[in-house]
Amino acid sequence: MVPPTMTPRFAVRGWSAWAGGLDTPEAWRAWSKAPVLPPAAPPVPALAEVAAMLRRRVPPLGRVALAPVYACARAIAAQPGADADTGPVPAVFCSRHGDTARLVPMLNELAAGAPLSPTAFGLSVHNAIGAIRSIDLTDRTNLLALSAGRDTVETAVFESCSLLAEGAAEVLLAYYEAPLAEPYAPFVDEPEAMYSWCWRLAVPREGEPHYALAVGDPVRDQPAMATAEQAARPLLPHGLDVLRFMLAGDAGLIHRGENTMWEWKYQGQPCPST
Repeated sequence: MVPPTMTPRFAVRGWSAWAGGLDTPEAWRAWSKAPVLPPAAPPVPALAEVAAMLRRRVPPLGRVALAPVYACARAIAAQPGADADTGPVPAVFCSRHGDTARLVPMLNELAAGAPLSPTAFGLSVHNAIGAIRSIDLTDRTNLLALSAGRDTVETAVFESCSLLAEGAAEVLLAYYEAPLAEPYAPFVDEPEAMYSWCWRLAVPREGEPHYALAVGDPVRDQPAMATAEQAARPLLPHGLDVLRFMLAGDAGLIHRGENTMWEWKYQGQPCPST
């Protein structure tokens, strides 16, 4: 594991993203220069890559989450030298809230004393979406699923860099989110949208453009945390703002997590076009 006192550094070797009206690299790059909040309930991807018998079980958020994962794999396979064997690629799937739209009906059934559908329950757990990909591709490589509140994206990056430190050639990082179901509306603390993105992370080569993620000091950063707390409501949810930061080639991004500040830094040229 990467100790929390360290600053992990990583390169993004490939990426893809999906939101309503945004499904190509060109569209996402244009969006990063003039970002707007994507729709909360867009038509979901067809996900034609997944086997039909499995695809029909994938819920809407699962289709949104998996679309850029498959698209990223296609883009990387098309790159020069892609046939070189990099070994198994572990995956980290993360979402702050997961699929609450599936959770609420099951909770209502439990409250009414009705039996739960095993299929509905199996597809509601936090690792279900990543598991669908593993089943579809017969992929037995390490799969992690996590959620860490306002620190979800950063925690997933730390987990991915831990896998790189343990010897993985690359790590697939998938982030996805959807608006909270209506009963949870009082807990909404950022703009909501349905979106997802996928990065392929690797240890930077000598001179390769890369990113660093630093953990702030709670005592030192307390004034900045207070300022962030008083700031105007942001335009984008944090997970989408991280993607914007990566695509726009900004030098840095500050995020207030649950108990600390996170500082993203970028060193190099704009990210690859995949």
